[in-house]
Formats: sequence, structure tokens, C-alpha cells
Amino acid sequence: MLDLLALQKELLLRHIRPGGVCADFTMGNGHDTLFLSRAVGDGGKVYAFDIQPSALESTASLLKRENAPDNVTLIHDSHHNAAQYIKEPLCAGMFNLGWLPGGDKRITTQRMTTLPALQTAISLLAPDGAVLLAVYPGHEEGRLEGECVSSFLAEQDRRMLCCSRLQIVNSPTSPYFFLIEKK
Repeated sequence: MLDLLALQKELLLRHIRPGGVCADFTMGNGHDTLFLSRAVGDGGKVYAFDIQPSALESTASLLKRENAPDNVTLIHDSHHNAAQYIKEPLCAGMFNLGWLPGGDKRITTQRMTTLPALQTAISLLAPDGAVLLAVYPGHEEGRLEGECVSSFLAEQDRRMLCCSRLQIVNSPTSPYFFLIEKK
């Protein structure tokens, strides 16, 4: 069976270069942050965002426990404020929408901040950079968030961005993802 998580990382790795700059726009428990940190290596940089202090704590703990390179900046702020922190072109960015695994399910990403954050992420992409955005449509805001992102991406100029969607069609509430690649 298709392992979406492994496929996401494989597709994104095609755009990540050692020494590159990446962003985890929804750090959660830090697994994507760790993945990006290792992918860019000691000479690279990763910015990771979350609004919940517990996400920063669990991510810092994971990075330390896993002996991650010292190349991560943890930011206690919303992903829609990313442009205030990131000044370099990104080779890759990741969004894992929804709620913090193991956290309060009432605190979830919202389309009103996700869309501006995605627009910022795209504007920060270096040529041949990519953003991967995972959607969790099993709850109402997740469904609406996915529809909002899909509509936005459908309007993009395909000569500038290649916007792909991968979804298991016979499981409509399963997570799916978008890969946005800058040409």
C-alpha cells in the first residue's frame, strides 16, 4: 500500500540541498522539523513555527534526543507571520495542517492564517524550491481548509508553479497532500 508520509518526504527531498534553508510552518511535535534539519545538514537552516508552547518544548526535546544538527530556529508565532523571520530563499517548506498530535483538538490550523502563510511560503521559494502541504479533512475546519487551498492553487500560473494533489480517492476523509513546485 502507498505510504503517503514516505512519499511526501521522497518528493520533497528532490528539492532540498545540503546547506539550504527550509521552513516547517507547523512544527507540531517536531518530526518534520527533524527531517528538514537532517536534510539540509550542518550548513543549512530550518525555521519552525507553532503557536503552542508545548509544540516548541516537544520539538526541542526531540531535536536534542535525536542529536539533530544545530541548525533549527524554533519560533513561537503563527506561520502567517513567517516573512517577519525568514529573509533567505527557501528550498523547501512543509505544512502539516490540523491539530497538535496529542494536544487539544480545539486548537487547529485555520484557513484564515493558512492561506496567507502558504502565499508567503510560495513567495519565499527559490527556483526549483517546493512546499508540501498536508490536509486533514476528517474535521470541518480541515475540510474547509483543504477546499480553500485547492481553490487558491488552481488559480496559479502553471508556467511559474506546478501544483499537484495526491489523495486516496476511495477514502475521502483520509489525509491528502499538495506539492507546490516553483519552476
